[in-house]
Amino acid sequence: MNYVIPIITLIVGLVGGFFIGVYYLRSQMTKMQNDPQMLQKMAKQMGYNLNGKQMQRAQQMMKNQGGAPNAPGAPAAKRKKK
Repeated sequence: MNYVIPIITLIVGLVGGFFIGVYYLRSQMTKMQNDPQMLQKMAKQMGYNLNGKQMQRAQQMMKNQGGAPNAPGAPAAKRKKK
């Protein structure tokens, strides 16, 4: 019994943390779609400098695909091949 409760607590904590992380990431992606400065900041952190046309294309891509290139709702032609 001394080993079961900590293991169950760990599993519950990991599952809960995962779902909280997914919720937070989705909310940040939604904010990024609506805020070009935040998208520009993220691009600069990754080493890219986007011009206006690239910024519009990135925002449109995020809106169409839900922010993820392999999103389930993304058109099959636009998905990355594995």
